[in-house]
Amino acid sequence: MFKVLKTAVITCGLVGLLLPVGLSAEEPLKDDGSHVAITAPKDGDSVGRTFELKYDLHAGSQAHHAHVYLDGQYQKGFKGTFTNVAPGKHEIKVQAANHDHKLLPAASVVHVEVK
Repeated sequence: MFKVLKTAVITCGLVGLLLPVGLSAEEPLKDDGSHVAITAPKDGDSVGRTFELKYDLHAGSQAHHAHVYLDGQYQKGFKGTFTNVAPGKHEIKVQAANHDHKLLPAASVVHVEVK
């Protein structure tokens, strides 16, 4: 079924007609001029199991705050410090969000290695 759906979407553009009842194909929010930059740690840094995340969010017309992700997992209520992170390689992503917590395209990603 996935291949048929994918093919139909690409060739016919009928996303709304092919989704099960109750689901919608919500358009991602458009670029509002926001910019996110992770300032610490830097991409490729080695860090301890506890470390601070610092970033700058320059809000455009819709951005209200940023969401922080560690290895793709949203860090709800993040206060600026990661604690007891398992040793190994990890991805940190900071992405702009609007007042309703919908994500905007502005994002920054770094990869770190926890020693």
